[in-house]
Amino acid sequence: MSEAQGEILLVINPGSTSTKVAIFDGPAERRRESIEHSAKELAGYPRLNDQLPMRSEAVRGFLLRCGLASGGLTAIVARGGVLPPVHSGAYLVDEALVGILRDRPHHPHASNLAAMIAFEIAREVACDLARPEGLPAYIYDSVSVDELEEVARLSGARGLPRESFSHVLNARAMCIRYAASRGEPYGELNLIAAHLGGGISVGAHRRGRLVDVVTGEDGPFSPERAGGLPTMGLIELCRKDGFDQALALQRGSGGLVSYLGTNSAIEVERRIDAGDAEAELVLKAMAYQVAKAIGEMATALKGAADAIVITGGMAHSARLTGWIAERVDFIAPVAILPGENEMQALADGALRVLRGEEKARRIGED
Repeated sequence: MSEAQGEILLVINPGSTSTKVAIFDGPAERRRESIEHSAKELAGYPRLNDQLPMRSEAVRGFLLRCGLASGGLTAIVARGGVLPPVHSGAYLVDEALVGILRDRPHHPHASNLAAMIAFEIAREVACDLARPEGLPAYIYDSVSVDELEEVARLSGARGLPRESFSHVLNARAMCIRYAASRGEPYGELNLIAAHLGGGISVGAHRRGRLVDVVTGEDGPFSPERAGGLPTMGLIELCRKDGFDQALALQRGSGGLVSYLGTNSAIEVERRIDAGDAEAELVLKAMAYQVAKAIGEMATALKGAADAIVITGGMAHSARLTGWIAERVDFIAPVAILPGENEMQALADGALRVLRGEEKARRIGED
Protein backbone atom coordinates (compact mmCIF):
# COMPACT_ATOMS: atom_id res chain seq x y z
CA MET A 1 0.00 0.00 0.00
CA SER A 2 1.48 3.32 -0.99
CA GLU A 3 0.77 6.67 0.60
CA ALA A 4 -2.47 8.11 -0.68
CA GLN A 5 -4.49 11.30 -0.50
CA GLY A 6 -7.79 11.20 1.29
CA GLU A 7 -9.03 10.31 4.74
CA ILE A 8 -6.38 7.81 5.81
CA LEU A 9 -7.08 6.50 9.29
CA LEU A 10 -5.01 4.34 11.61
CA VAL A 11 -7.27 2.31 13.95
CA ILE A 12 -5.77 0.83 17.14
CA ASN A 13 -7.54 -1.72 19.34
CA PRO A 14 -5.38 -3.59 21.90
CA GLY A 15 -6.59 -6.72 23.64
CA SER A 16 -5.05 -8.80 26.39
CA THR A 17 -2.88 -10.92 24.05
CA SER A 18 -3.02 -9.03 20.74
CA THR A 19 -3.06 -5.57 19.20
CA LYS A 20 -5.53 -5.18 16.36
CA VAL A 21 -4.62 -2.48 13.86
CA ALA A 22 -6.14 -1.38 10.57
CA ILE A 23 -5.83 1.25 7.86
CA PHE A 24 -9.03 2.80 6.52
CA ASP A 25 -9.32 5.01 3.45
CA GLY A 26 -12.51 6.83 4.32
CA PRO A 27 -15.03 4.16 5.38
CA ALA A 28 -13.24 1.40 3.40
CA GLU A 29 -10.87 -0.89 5.28
CA ARG A 30 -7.68 -1.38 3.27
CA ARG A 31 -5.61 -3.58 5.56
CA ARG A 32 -5.93 -5.17 8.96
CA GLU A 33 -3.62 -7.18 11.18
CA SER A 34 -3.94 -8.78 14.58
CA ILE A 35 -0.46 -8.62 16.09
CA GLU A 36 -0.20 -11.48 18.58
CA HIS A 37 1.74 -11.17 21.84
CA SER A 38 2.77 -14.50 23.32
CA ALA A 39 2.50 -15.33 27.00
CA LYS A 40 6.30 -15.48 27.14
CA GLU A 41 6.60 -12.01 25.62
CA LEU A 42 4.01 -10.50 27.95
CA ALA A 43 5.60 -12.14 30.99
CA GLY A 44 8.52 -9.74 30.56
CA TYR A 45 6.32 -6.80 31.51
CA PRO A 46 5.30 -6.82 35.20
CA ARG A 47 2.81 -3.97 34.79
CA LEU A 48 0.37 -3.28 31.99
CA ASN A 49 1.89 0.15 31.26
CA ASP A 50 5.29 -1.49 30.78
CA GLN A 51 3.93 -2.95 27.53
CA LEU A 52 3.56 0.49 25.93
CA PRO A 53 6.95 0.68 24.11
CA MET A 54 6.56 -2.87 22.76
CA ARG A 55 3.01 -2.32 21.52
CA SER A 56 3.84 1.11 20.07
CA GLU A 57 6.71 -0.38 18.12
CA ALA A 58 4.42 -3.12 16.83
CA VAL A 59 2.02 -0.47 15.48
CA ARG A 60 4.88 1.41 13.84
CA GLY A 61 5.95 -1.84 12.19
CA PHE A 62 2.43 -2.26 10.83
CA LEU A 63 2.58 1.22 9.29
CA LEU A 64 5.87 0.34 7.60
CA ARG A 65 4.40 -2.88 6.20
CA CYS A 66 1.55 -0.80 4.79
CA GLY A 67 4.02 1.53 3.06
CA LEU A 68 2.84 4.39 5.25
CA ALA A 69 4.77 6.81 7.37
CA SER A 70 2.81 8.32 10.21
CA GLY A 71 2.91 11.60 8.32
CA GLY A 72 0.73 10.02 5.65
CA LEU A 73 -2.17 9.65 8.06
CA THR A 74 -5.15 11.97 8.33
CA ALA A 75 -6.03 10.89 11.86
CA ILE A 76 -5.71 8.12 14.43
CA VAL A 77 -8.63 6.60 16.30
CA ALA A 78 -8.10 4.31 19.29
CA ARG A 79 -10.20 2.10 21.53
CA GLY A 80 -11.49 4.15 24.43
CA GLY A 81 -10.16 2.32 27.46
CA VAL A 82 -11.72 2.13 30.92
CA LEU A 83 -12.11 5.77 31.83
CA PRO A 84 -14.21 7.40 34.53
CA PRO A 85 -17.76 8.01 33.25
CA VAL A 86 -17.82 9.80 29.87
CA HIS A 87 -20.34 10.80 27.22
CA SER A 88 -20.83 8.79 24.05
CA GLY A 89 -18.96 9.83 20.91
CA ALA A 90 -15.42 11.12 20.38
CA TYR A 91 -12.85 12.50 22.77
CA LEU A 92 -9.60 14.14 21.73
CA VAL A 93 -6.53 12.19 22.79
CA ASP A 94 -4.52 14.71 24.78
CA GLU A 95 -2.23 14.73 27.81
CA ALA A 96 -5.13 14.91 30.25
CA LEU A 97 -6.87 11.83 28.82
CA VAL A 98 -3.64 9.86 28.53
CA GLY A 99 -2.72 10.82 32.09
CA ILE A 100 -5.94 9.32 33.43
CA LEU A 101 -5.50 6.07 31.49
CA ARG A 102 -1.84 5.83 32.50
CA ASP A 103 -2.04 6.83 36.15
CA ARG A 104 -5.68 6.69 37.29
CA PRO A 105 -7.65 4.23 35.15
CA HIS A 106 -11.04 3.11 36.42
CA HIS A 107 -9.89 -0.50 35.87
CA PRO A 108 -6.65 -1.91 34.41
CA HIS A 109 -7.28 -3.22 30.89
CA ALA A 110 -5.21 -3.58 27.72
CA SER A 111 -7.54 -1.18 25.89
CA ASN A 112 -6.16 1.59 28.14
CA LEU A 113 -2.96 1.41 26.07
CA ALA A 114 -4.70 2.37 22.82
CA ALA A 115 -4.86 6.11 23.47
CA MET A 116 -1.29 6.09 24.82
CA ILE A 117 -0.04 4.54 21.57
CA ALA A 118 -2.08 7.00 19.51
CA PHE A 119 -0.72 9.92 21.53
CA GLU A 120 2.89 8.82 20.97
CA ILE A 121 2.46 8.45 17.21
CA ALA A 122 0.54 11.71 16.86
CA ARG A 123 3.23 13.55 18.83
CA GLU A 124 5.94 12.08 16.58
CA VAL A 125 4.16 13.52 13.54
CA ALA A 126 4.07 16.97 15.14
CA CYS A 127 7.82 16.80 15.83
CA ASP A 128 8.91 15.23 12.54
CA LEU A 129 6.83 17.46 10.27
CA ALA A 130 6.86 20.60 12.39
CA ARG A 131 3.06 20.48 12.56
CA PRO A 132 2.28 22.40 15.76
CA GLU A 133 -1.34 21.26 15.63
CA GLY A 134 -0.16 17.65 15.57
CA LEU A 135 -2.02 14.74 14.05
CA PRO A 136 -5.65 14.46 15.21
CA ALA A 137 -6.13 11.46 17.48
CA TYR A 138 -9.40 10.38 19.05
CA ILE A 139 -11.03 7.70 21.11
CA TYR A 140 -14.64 6.80 20.38
CA ASP A 141 -17.42 5.30 22.50
CA SER A 142 -15.42 4.13 25.48
CA VAL A 143 -16.75 1.17 27.43
CA SER A 144 -17.27 3.73 30.23
CA VAL A 145 -19.98 5.71 28.41
CA ASP A 146 -22.41 6.71 31.17
CA GLU A 147 -25.56 8.61 30.26
CA LEU A 148 -27.80 6.94 32.83
CA GLU A 149 -30.77 8.76 34.22
CA GLU A 150 -30.44 9.42 37.94
CA VAL A 151 -33.29 7.03 38.77
CA ALA A 152 -31.33 4.24 37.04
CA ARG A 153 -28.26 4.70 39.25
CA LEU A 154 -29.75 3.46 42.52
CA SER A 155 -29.04 -0.18 43.21
CA GLY A 156 -30.77 -0.67 46.53
CA ALA A 157 -27.79 0.01 48.78
CA ARG A 158 -26.21 3.40 49.51
CA GLY A 159 -22.60 3.48 48.35
CA LEU A 160 -23.15 0.76 45.73
CA PRO A 161 -24.50 2.65 42.71
CA ARG A 162 -25.24 0.91 39.43
CA GLU A 163 -22.47 1.58 36.91
CA SER A 164 -22.73 1.90 33.16
CA PHE A 165 -20.30 -0.51 31.51
CA SER A 166 -21.45 -2.05 28.25
CA HIS A 167 -20.43 -2.94 24.71
CA VAL A 168 -21.39 0.55 23.62
CA LEU A 169 -18.90 0.85 20.73
CA ASN A 170 -20.43 -1.90 18.62
CA ALA A 171 -23.98 -1.57 19.95
CA ARG A 172 -24.23 2.14 19.26
CA ALA A 173 -22.61 1.74 15.83
CA MET A 174 -25.22 -0.86 14.89
CA CYS A 175 -28.00 1.40 16.16
CA ILE A 176 -26.66 4.17 13.93
CA ARG A 177 -26.48 1.73 11.00
CA TYR A 178 -30.02 0.53 11.64
CA ALA A 179 -31.34 4.10 11.79
CA ALA A 180 -29.60 4.91 8.50
CA SER A 181 -31.23 1.86 6.88
CA ARG A 182 -34.59 3.39 7.79
CA GLY A 183 -33.54 6.80 6.51
CA GLU A 184 -33.93 8.28 9.99
CA PRO A 185 -31.42 9.92 12.37
CA TYR A 186 -30.23 7.74 15.24
CA GLY A 187 -30.95 10.68 17.54
CA GLU A 188 -34.66 10.53 16.76
CA LEU A 189 -35.24 6.84 17.51
CA ASN A 190 -35.76 4.77 20.67
CA LEU A 191 -33.78 1.54 20.32
CA ILE A 192 -32.91 -1.45 22.47
CA ALA A 193 -29.51 -2.93 21.58
CA ALA A 194 -28.36 -6.37 22.73
CA HIS A 195 -24.68 -7.22 22.22
CA LEU A 196 -24.05 -10.97 22.26
CA GLY A 197 -20.33 -11.70 22.54
CA GLY A 198 -17.82 -12.98 25.08
CA GLY A 199 -19.88 -10.82 27.41
CA ILE A 200 -23.51 -9.83 26.94
CA SER A 201 -24.99 -6.40 27.61
CA VAL A 202 -28.28 -4.75 26.70
CA GLY A 203 -28.86 -1.01 26.47
CA ALA A 204 -31.75 1.42 26.09
CA HIS A 205 -30.95 4.15 23.55
CA ARG A 206 -33.45 6.98 23.85
CA ARG A 207 -33.09 9.54 21.05
CA GLY A 208 -29.33 9.13 20.86
CA ARG A 209 -28.65 8.76 24.58
CA LEU A 210 -27.80 5.52 26.41
CA VAL A 211 -30.16 5.99 29.35
CA ASP A 212 -29.92 2.54 30.97
CA VAL A 213 -27.98 -0.72 30.61
CA VAL A 214 -28.08 -4.31 31.75
CA THR A 215 -24.37 -5.05 32.14
CA GLY A 216 -22.39 -8.23 31.75
CA GLU A 217 -22.18 -8.47 35.56
CA ASP A 218 -25.86 -8.09 36.43
CA GLY A 219 -27.53 -9.50 33.31
CA PRO A 220 -27.57 -12.63 31.15
CA PHE A 221 -24.85 -15.26 31.39
CA SER A 222 -22.51 -15.50 28.41
CA PRO A 223 -19.89 -17.96 27.13
CA GLU A 224 -17.51 -17.35 30.06
CA ARG A 225 -19.41 -15.05 32.46
CA ALA A 226 -22.01 -15.99 35.03
CA GLY A 227 -23.94 -12.72 34.77
CA GLY A 228 -26.34 -11.84 37.57
CA LEU A 229 -26.20 -14.54 40.26
CA PRO A 230 -28.47 -15.10 43.30
CA THR A 231 -27.07 -12.73 45.91
CA MET A 232 -27.20 -15.01 48.94
CA GLY A 233 -25.79 -17.92 46.97
CA LEU A 234 -22.89 -15.76 45.80
CA ILE A 235 -22.20 -14.60 49.36
CA GLU A 236 -22.15 -18.21 50.53
CA LEU A 237 -19.82 -19.14 47.66
CA CYS A 238 -17.41 -16.40 48.73
CA ARG A 239 -17.55 -17.63 52.33
CA LYS A 240 -17.05 -21.27 51.45
CA ASP A 241 -14.69 -21.23 48.44
CA GLY A 242 -13.14 -17.78 48.68
CA PHE A 243 -13.35 -14.54 46.77
CA ASP A 244 -11.04 -15.70 43.95
CA GLN A 245 -13.33 -18.61 43.11
CA ALA A 246 -16.35 -16.33 42.94
CA LEU A 247 -14.45 -13.83 40.78
CA ALA A 248 -13.41 -16.59 38.39
CA LEU A 249 -17.02 -17.64 38.07
CA GLN A 250 -17.98 -14.10 37.10
CA ARG A 251 -15.23 -13.84 34.49
CA GLY A 252 -13.75 -16.96 32.96
CA SER A 253 -15.42 -20.06 34.35
CA GLY A 254 -19.09 -19.05 34.36
CA GLY A 255 -21.78 -19.23 31.71
CA LEU A 256 -21.39 -21.89 29.03
CA VAL A 257 -18.06 -22.94 30.57
CA SER A 258 -19.74 -23.69 33.91
CA TYR A 259 -22.63 -25.66 32.42
CA LEU A 260 -21.05 -27.32 29.38
CA GLY A 261 -17.28 -27.04 29.74
CA THR A 262 -16.80 -24.93 26.59
CA ASN A 263 -16.86 -21.23 25.77
CA SER A 264 -17.69 -21.92 22.12
CA ALA A 265 -21.28 -21.25 21.08
CA ILE A 266 -20.48 -23.03 17.82
CA GLU A 267 -19.55 -26.17 19.76
CA VAL A 268 -22.75 -25.90 21.79
CA GLU A 269 -24.78 -25.74 18.58
CA ARG A 270 -22.97 -28.81 17.25
CA ARG A 271 -23.99 -30.67 20.40
CA ILE A 272 -27.59 -29.55 19.98
CA ASP A 273 -27.58 -30.77 16.37
CA ALA A 274 -26.30 -34.12 17.68
CA GLY A 275 -29.24 -34.39 20.07
CA ASP A 276 -27.68 -33.07 23.31
CA ALA A 277 -30.72 -31.98 25.37
CA GLU A 278 -28.64 -30.29 28.09
CA ALA A 279 -26.82 -28.14 25.54
CA GLU A 280 -30.16 -27.08 24.08
CA LEU A 281 -31.53 -26.18 27.52
CA VAL A 282 -28.48 -24.07 28.38
CA LEU A 283 -28.54 -22.12 25.12
CA LYS A 284 -32.29 -21.61 25.47
CA ALA A 285 -31.70 -20.29 28.99
CA MET A 286 -29.17 -17.79 27.62
CA ALA A 287 -31.73 -16.64 25.04
CA TYR A 288 -34.38 -16.45 27.77
CA GLN A 289 -32.18 -14.24 29.95
CA VAL A 290 -31.32 -11.94 27.03
CA ALA A 291 -35.02 -11.61 26.23
CA LYS A 292 -35.78 -10.70 29.87
CA ALA A 293 -33.05 -8.03 29.79
CA ILE A 294 -34.57 -6.61 26.61
CA GLY A 295 -37.88 -6.48 28.46
CA GLU A 296 -36.21 -4.50 31.26
CA MET A 297 -34.92 -1.96 28.77
CA ALA A 298 -38.37 -1.72 27.19
CA THR A 299 -39.64 -0.44 30.52
CA ALA A 300 -36.81 2.13 30.62
CA LEU A 301 -38.22 3.42 27.31
CA LYS A 302 -41.81 3.25 28.67
CA GLY A 303 -42.65 0.73 25.97
CA ALA A 304 -41.93 3.20 23.17
CA ALA A 305 -39.19 1.21 21.38
CA ASP A 306 -38.89 1.66 17.62
CA ALA A 307 -36.76 -1.48 17.20
CA ILE A 308 -34.62 -4.09 18.92
CA VAL A 309 -31.12 -4.43 17.47
CA ILE A 310 -29.29 -7.71 18.15
CA THR A 311 -25.57 -7.67 17.39
CA GLY A 312 -22.22 -9.18 18.43
CA GLY A 313 -20.42 -12.34 17.38
CA MET A 314 -23.08 -14.73 18.68
CA ALA A 315 -25.74 -12.89 16.67
CA HIS A 316 -24.52 -15.01 13.74
CA SER A 317 -26.47 -17.87 15.37
CA ALA A 318 -29.94 -17.99 13.79
CA ARG A 319 -30.97 -20.45 16.49
CA LEU A 320 -30.03 -18.15 19.37
CA THR A 321 -31.39 -14.95 17.82
CA GLY A 322 -34.56 -16.79 16.78
CA TRP A 323 -35.23 -17.90 20.36
CA ILE A 324 -34.69 -14.32 21.55
CA ALA A 325 -36.85 -12.77 18.83
CA GLU A 326 -39.82 -15.04 19.45
CA ARG A 327 -39.98 -13.73 23.03
CA VAL A 328 -39.52 -10.00 22.32
CA ASP A 329 -40.94 -9.24 18.88
CA PHE A 330 -44.19 -8.14 20.56
CA ILE A 331 -42.19 -5.15 21.93
CA ALA A 332 -40.82 -3.89 18.60
CA PRO A 333 -39.43 -5.16 15.27
CA VAL A 334 -36.19 -7.13 15.66
CA ALA A 335 -33.15 -6.37 13.48
CA ILE A 336 -30.22 -8.81 13.44
CA LEU A 337 -26.88 -7.09 12.66
CA PRO A 338 -24.24 -9.67 13.58
CA GLY A 339 -20.54 -9.21 14.21
CA GLU A 340 -18.21 -7.38 16.58
CA ASN A 341 -17.59 -4.52 14.08
CA GLU A 342 -15.29 -2.62 16.45
CA MET A 343 -12.68 -1.49 13.91
CA GLN A 344 -15.32 -0.21 11.49
CA ALA A 345 -17.16 1.50 14.35
CA LEU A 346 -14.00 3.33 15.41
CA ALA A 347 -13.24 4.44 11.84
CA ASP A 348 -16.81 5.59 11.20
CA GLY A 349 -16.81 7.59 14.44
CA ALA A 350 -13.57 9.38 13.55
CA LEU A 351 -14.89 10.17 10.07
CA ARG A 352 -17.98 11.82 11.51
CA VAL A 353 -15.69 14.10 13.53
CA LEU A 354 -13.39 14.88 10.60
CA ARG A 355 -16.40 15.70 8.40
CA GLY A 356 -17.92 18.02 10.97
CA GLU A 357 -20.93 15.80 11.69
CA GLU A 358 -19.90 15.41 15.33
CA LYS A 359 -17.64 17.36 17.65
CA ALA A 360 -14.92 15.72 19.74
CA ARG A 361 -14.98 16.49 23.46
CA ARG A 362 -12.01 16.96 25.77
CA ILE A 363 -11.82 14.94 28.96
CA GLY A 364 -12.70 17.05 32.00
CA GLU A 365 -14.60 19.66 30.02
CA ASP A 366 -18.00 17.90 30.15
